[in-house]
Amino acid sequence: MPKTTALIFGYNKYAREILNNVKDKYKNIKIYARDIEKIKEEDKKFIESFDLSDEWDSIKKDVDVSKSMAFCVLEDTAENIFLTISLRANFEELTIIALASNKESANKLKMAGANKVIPLVETTADIIANMLEKPISNRILHSILYEESALKIAQIKISEDSHFKDEELHSIDWTRYNGIIVLSVMRKDMKSEFIYSNKAKHHILEPGDVLVVVGYEKDIKEFEEKIGSKRYVDWSNWSW
Repeated sequence: MPKTTALIFGYNKYAREILNNVKDKYKNIKIYARDIEKIKEEDKKFIESFDLSDEWDSIKKDVDVSKSMAFCVLEDTAENIFLTISLRANFEELTIIALASNKESANKLKMAGANKVIPLVETTADIIANMLEKPISNRILHSILYEESALKIAQIKISEDSHFKDEELHSIDWTRYNGIIVLSVMRKDMKSEFIYSNKAKHHILEPGDVLVVVGYEKDIKEFEEKIGSKRYVDWSNWSW
């Protein structure tokens, strides 16, 4: 049965992908933007303006917050933290998910009242957006966001000594690595591709390339040992 309302604060690529991801899970969806005058005319009809000093009267009046979820996706970290504080101060029962640009902001968002935090590192912001578009990644992300899941996301950099060095992506038997799903590769030029895309499958792994993987902590550690590479950004220690 669909939950009552999804409240999405911010209108950017993350908000749009979250909208696509949750539209079938909620009875109602409300999108809020601060600079609504900068939004395309055709989009303005379904977006409400908000101010960080709002007392949220319309939400208090129209939304059952105990059955709803808020997504705080403002690109300015300070504004996102302030928004989270304001929402938590007004809605004790509201589930809040927030985007964090780094570990420090993730910790602040948790302290501000976010139930869960999605970590973003600058070089992999597009990967998160892409994850929301892919069916298998959609299910993984749903598990991490909505359930008490032990799944972790990690980035593993290919080293000079890695067994994957000089290997073509499509030639690797990923089924050998139990408990691990490899989502994408981020090349040294910071361009990312899903490993099963036509564009990526012929990519030859080089030292400095980064694999984005999902799995349980013990399986990620085992994967690192098997391929002879170490984590570049370790998301397993973030506060979800």
